[in-house]
Amino acid sequence: MATKNRKAADTKVDKNKVYSLKEASTLVKDINCTKFDSSVDLHIRLGVDPKKADQAIRGSVTLPHGTGKTKRVLVLCTPDKEAAAKEAGADHVGLDEYIQKIEAGWTDIDVIVATPAVMPKIGKLGKILGPRNLMPNPKTGTVTNDVAAAVNEVKGGKITFKVDKAGIIHASIGRVSFASDKIEQNSQELINAIIKLKPATAKGTYLKGLSMASTMSPSITVDTKSVQN
Repeated sequence: MATKNRKAADTKVDKNKVYSLKEASTLVKDINCTKFDSSVDLHIRLGVDPKKADQAIRGSVTLPHGTGKTKRVLVLCTPDKEAAAKEAGADHVGLDEYIQKIEAGWTDIDVIVATPAVMPKIGKLGKILGPRNLMPNPKTGTVTNDVAAAVNEVKGGKITFKVDKAGIIHASIGRVSFASDKIEQNSQELINAIIKLKPATAKGTYLKGLSMASTMSPSITVDTKSVQN
């Protein structure tokens, strides 16, 4: 059964209308039906075949206004890099003890940064980290020798994204407490990053569909033309 708040929210979204990104960024604040500061999420359907390696879109972007959520960062590195990682604000720093914890099922973190030297040790964690999108990857800047810069970026609003098997990218770009212009600017920044990654081999329409929603709210259909500058 839909809650009273959800029913009220449903009446505010015209299912037959396509909203501009600006309109959606205002409306998403108005249809929030939770008592907490909900996440604002974008769902972007791309005209790609994720089974083809060159069309498996993934990357990272730093949102101008952050995500509104403090991310918990684990840095896996050799002892000589530990001090720099801690100074930059990493929540957990180490190597073997954390590999053992992860093997035992611990994944109480949002992002893992690793140095190239330790990647061979981390490879065996792929089955645990892969499905949770936690595996460090050079494409998203989470495999690097400059662990301090990577930690600063993540803490400063850097998010990673990747297309799923259905050709859709799901990403959280802020909170409903954000001003509508900040929601709009964060959304546009993510979309720009995705447009830049358009593979040469992708045929037809690249941005096929775009919607915005907050946690448990109805979905707002956004006009893809309103985001292609």
